[in-house]
Amino acid sequence: MTENFDIKAHEGDTPLVYVRPVEVADLPEAVRAEAGDVGTLYALHRPNGQQLALVRDRKLAFVLARQNDLTPVSVH
Repeated sequence: MTENFDIKAHEGDTPLVYVRPVEVADLPEAVRAEAGDVGTLYALHRPNGQQLALVRDRKLAFVLARQNDLTPVSVH
């Protein structure tokens, strides 16, 4: 499903955070060891690219963002 998102309409509102899937195989060894048997993690990033968190599933990423007064936006 594709949804249009007007970023300009949300300027000044709750800060955006981007949620994107990250392949565990592409991460540093220390992170891969902690991930266990999970193949994909979800990263939360500020618009400037700063990574805020890595979590186990997409739903948790959105919950974490909202709990911290951030507006999550999915990035593919």
